[in-house]
Amino acid sequence: MSTPFYVSPQQAMQDRAEYARKGIARGRSVVVLQYADGILFVAENPSRALHKVSEIYDRIAFAAVGKYNEFENLRIGGVRYADLRGYTYDRDDVTARGLANVYAQTLGTIFSSVAEKPYEVELIVAEVGEAPGDDQIYRLPHDGSIVDEHGSVAVGGNADQISNFLDQRHREGMTLGEALKLAVESLARDNNGSERTLTADQLEVAVLDRGRPQQRKFKRILGGQLTRLLEDGQPAPDGDTPAEGAAADPADEVGELPESPDVEK
Repeated sequence: MSTPFYVSPQQAMQDRAEYARKGIARGRSVVVLQYADGILFVAENPSRALHKVSEIYDRIAFAAVGKYNEFENLRIGGVRYADLRGYTYDRDDVTARGLANVYAQTLGTIFSSVAEKPYEVELIVAEVGEAPGDDQIYRLPHDGSIVDEHGSVAVGGNADQISNFLDQRHREGMTLGEALKLAVESLARDNNGSERTLTADQLEVAVLDRGRPQQRKFKRILGGQLTRLLEDGQPAPDGDTPAEGAAADPADEVGELPESPDVEK
């Protein structure tokens, strides 16, 4: 009977971390920025059916990169946690910090388990507050650690290069148009330093708008509304509704959960 090879725990964890990082790096990047009136989410995502940015609860949104079926399962679990906690206690008891802790426990358990592969995902959980100083943004890597972010954050793809670009140019009090243009400029930069042109059809854009009169602060920016923002930095007059001719997005409704095909994004 042959003796199995011995692999130290440190080496096993390094191998699992490298496996997860490579899977995450294959996904297109997501950028999250604070601006004067809320939090902006911008993802390079030409698909209209598979979302990388979604609503979780009244003031909380979720963004992810990596393997779609894995982060979609996490999103669904987050929606169920938020709904149950809000129903059992109070809607104000559902916070981004509590949700990030739940995700951290799940990702950490999966990462340290030798019975299954680590999740190839990196998450962002954000909550908009009454004032910019009350905003919360948490980044959760594949191993379940929690990083408290401020101002701007990028995950997936060439996240390090994008983060450096954002750190140099992001400032407090930016308008929505200024923040969107900065996010698109950062996503358009390649690893070799060249720049691409990203159109509205290649972007998924959403905001947590603290000034929105509804209890739910999440809304997507679509179609002509997004094109107008990219061109002149001004939102359409009917800023709380999708552009004319755009269908309502079922994924915006917390209770509706799309199926999870096994594809990478």
